[in-house]
Amino acid sequence: MPEADERLYFLLQRAAHRLRTDADRRLLEAAGITAAQLGALFAVRAEPGATQRRLAEVLGLRESAVTALVRRLDGAGLLVKGAHPDEHRAVVLELTEAGEEALRAARPEMARFTTELRARLGDEGFSGTAASLRLIAYGPEDD
Repeated sequence: MPEADERLYFLLQRAAHRLRTDADRRLLEAAGITAAQLGALFAVRAEPGATQRRLAEVLGLRESAVTALVRRLDGAGLLVKGAHPDEHRAVVLELTEAGEEALRAARPEMARFTTELRARLGDEGFSGTAASLRLIAYGPEDD
């Protein structure tokens, strides 16, 4: 079935776009943030005091994109930028209480979103898809 094989990349792109726009709509309603902002907030919570450069690495984004993302999150009061202790040009990032609240507000909606995906794919399909996408996104683990 060569035609289906050739369309796989297009289908992945289309599915990613649809999932992202649906997640954005739902997260904006539930928590006032987008999926990209949610990812950034989770990453900052996981590594308090991380630099914008580190956040870019974690999210797989260009630093310029992260600069704009951080500016929006800072402007919304969801995180704060502080002086880096060693690098005068770098800033460190910390969540605010409002950022923590946005994460709490987003959790139930993301849980519903995941439950709906699991229902569409079935447990085995969901697990297999997640494992395959993890392999594509991060490469083989160095165990």
